[in-house]
Amino acid sequence: MQAAEACVEAGLKGTGLTVRMRAVLEILHTYGDLSVPEIAAKLEINRQYVQLMVNETLATGVTEQRPNPRHKRSPILMLTDEGRRLIEDIIARELALMEEIGADFDSEEISIAMKVVLALTERLKERAGENG
Repeated sequence: MQAAEACVEAGLKGTGLTVRMRAVLEILHTYGDLSVPEIAAKLEINRQYVQLMVNETLATGVTEQRPNPRHKRSPILMLTDEGRRLIEDIIARELALMEEIGADFDSEEISIAMKVVLALTERLKERAGENG
């Protein structure tokens, strides 16, 4: 996990984004406009921590807020045009990198690896729930 994060961080050089900010942008790019609690649920992390992440994106102008008709105290967060362009560029570069470093894996190997990673992740979540 640390090697993956370091690679993502290296790919963000020159963008003004941190790995945390990139996570927020990716969620908004994937799911559309969301509130902080909704982003926290998608990332499966604490809402207060996500609020700090969101504050960073707002301060740099890659996201903006609008009123939430469903909840007065929880505004909706959305990508700005700059934020959308930035995350689309980042995702395109990351996909190209994955194609390059994974070129010698066939689809069956990738499928098996995904199955194992997803199963292990689910088991770790279950274990954390038992101990939390």
